[in-house]
Amino acid sequence: MVALWKREVMAFFSSVTGYLVAGVFLLMTALFLWIIPGNLNIPFGGYATLDSLFWIAPWLYLFLVPAVTMRLLADEKRSGTIELLLTNPITDWQLVFGKYLAGVTLVVISLLPTLVYFYSVNQLSQPVGNIDHGAIWGSYIGLVLLAGVYVAIGLFASSLTDNQIVAFVLAVVVCYFFYSGFQALAAMPALRFMSAFLVTLGIDEHYQSISRGVVDSRDLFYFAGVIIFFLALTRTVIGTRKW
Repeated sequence: MVALWKREVMAFFSSVTGYLVAGVFLLMTALFLWIIPGNLNIPFGGYATLDSLFWIAPWLYLFLVPAVTMRLLADEKRSGTIELLLTNPITDWQLVFGKYLAGVTLVVISLLPTLVYFYSVNQLSQPVGNIDHGAIWGSYIGLVLLAGVYVAIGLFASSLTDNQIVAFVLAVVVCYFFYSGFQALAAMPALRFMSAFLVTLGIDEHYQSISRGVVDSRDLFYFAGVIIFFLALTRTVIGTRKW
């Protein structure tokens, strides 16, 4: 599994994909947070906070993470190398986890440079360091967990087809539904009697909870449960090729 993880990470950065994803994420966040006037602009807002980053990042990852995951299994199926992988002395779960960890690694790498924003906001505050460190670190944890769910969904979408574009579109749709679709359902008058339950099924509810700086075990169990659910679905799809 480790060898597969290394191979996938090296494949990302031996092509334009890895650099493009990290570059687009950093460019877009830098433009909205520091250059383009508006509500997300930190200097224009007058407050030393990274709330803008943690609001926009889930929407950027909604497209960038599927761009990473769309090739993980779809390309293997298209080229026929999936059969070679399945004949190697690794289990289906090791294959799934190796691919999944590679996707998460790239997302975390793209997130690390944003610590410069953290340092900048910390220095801009009056007095220096007068920011809510707990909320910021909680938001980073929440963002990594959110990206982990996106990667799991994207990997599942990639396992369903050998067409990368189809895998990308499918992953975007499912990720969007899990991020804000349940809230939209909860707002429907016909489903108002179960609105509280529907909201708890969405990613945003738990992401916002962790972003307050309190890491609740219920939020951790939610993210872990959704990730395991989609990885299990991926493993099932892969396993059907042996039937």
